[in-house]
Amino acid sequence: MLDHIEINVSDFARSRAFYLGALAAIGYVPRKELPTGIGFGADKPGDGDSPSGAFWIHPGTPSSPRVHVAFRARSRAEVDAFHRAALAAGGRDNGAPGVRPQYHPHYYGAFVLDPDGYNVEAVCHRAPSH
Repeated sequence: MLDHIEINVSDFARSRAFYLGALAAIGYVPRKELPTGIGFGADKPGDGDSPSGAFWIHPGTPSSPRVHVAFRARSRAEVDAFHRAALAAGGRDNGAPGVRPQYHPHYYGAFVLDPDGYNVEAVCHRAPSH
């Protein structure tokens, strides 16, 4: 199980604004901000979760090749909201919300490219509600 991941971004202010908008749609909020970066985590962290956040961005040279980061959403509606919010925050579409049966029958995800070209996803693994 991963505890946290950190990426470098070329324009910290632009990426901070992007992630603030995109991640809010799936319940991720800033957990800690330092002069050297910002950490995002669940708005209601679970027991044992880092109080500083599980996803960090820092100013610097983006990695090459770009990494893929997938955030767990609690529902398909959150995946849809993430996609809309990420596009509104300056992301580029890299895969509209939908079922990806090649992964498993209930895999519902949406993909965007952040301002530096990182492939960012929100995914829900639950079966649809009836």
